[in-house]
Amino acid sequence: MRVPVKLGTTLTSYLLKNRLASRDKFPLVLMIEPTHLCNLSCKGCGRIIEYSDNSDLLSVEECIGAAKECDAPVVTVTGGEPLLHPQIDEIVKGLVNMGRYVYLCTNGLMLTDTLDRLEPNSHFYINVHIDGLEHTHDVITSHEGSFRQATEAIKKAKGLGFRVCTNTTLYLDSKPEEIEELFIYLEGIGVDGMLVSPGFSFVHNTDDIFLTREQIQKRFGFIYELSKKHRLLNTPLYLKFLTGQKELKCTPWGNPTRNTLGWKSPCYMITDKHYPTYKELMENTDWEYYRSGKDPRCKNCMMHCGFEASVITEGVKSISDMLEMAKWSFG
Repeated sequence: MRVPVKLGTTLTSYLLKNRLASRDKFPLVLMIEPTHLCNLSCKGCGRIIEYSDNSDLLSVEECIGAAKECDAPVVTVTGGEPLLHPQIDEIVKGLVNMGRYVYLCTNGLMLTDTLDRLEPNSHFYINVHIDGLEHTHDVITSHEGSFRQATEAIKKAKGLGFRVCTNTTLYLDSKPEEIEELFIYLEGIGVDGMLVSPGFSFVHNTDDIFLTREQIQKRFGFIYELSKKHRLLNTPLYLKFLTGQKELKCTPWGNPTRNTLGWKSPCYMITDKHYPTYKELMENTDWEYYRSGKDPRCKNCMMHCGFEASVITEGVKSISDMLEMAKWSFG
């Protein structure tokens, strides 16, 4: 199954609880950035540029406090490179002990040396970023040997019983043949699933490697077809949205972000303000404006952090959609 039974049950119960309480805005995934420090300078990254003068760290207590403020059932620990945080093991353990499903996002370079501080758990996933086969990945990360280090860490983690998935960003020069070969390779070394994201330019990184919305719609048809053969974790309805076959409005409140400056408004991709509390973020952000797509920064955005939440909360509107989602879930 692509969605483990326990996680699927938890999400369904959570959605029903919010529906019964008549809440129209609630989080699905909490994004915690305990550090913006990183050991790579990837070509597609905007976050490190945006927070380049910020070397602060969130404390373990602040990370746990963020999860208490925001009751999202899934927590993604990202950054920066979160393994640079000296207490990353305590952060992960604390969140898992709260019953949250935790995805630790890493470039994998420090993973081999960190695994002995982490514990396999059905609520814990390690998510390693892999943007192509060896040459491509090393070029994108600007670090020779990064592919080898990351994939060796994946093999070790799987050998120790950890659940491991990967995340791949597609850029202007990404080749369909290489992406399928990458998926075959990753499945061969035992990954539990693969996420794919379109390369969308950050405000602080407007390099020419990124895709416009029109280019995404033209190029993502092959990903939808690959999802029928490989263990992709993106929902098929989101992939149809990427190809232009389905219309979705962004759900900017679905993945709130907490970092060292506070609660990031309005979303993971855009920064207009940081609020000291989650409550203030929700009450003071003009959600309908960002949801409308009128902000020029939203023009090309089709990121999963805004639109997968839309699939979960309102995208399944027909019997055919329900059947396709069910087939995907049990595939």
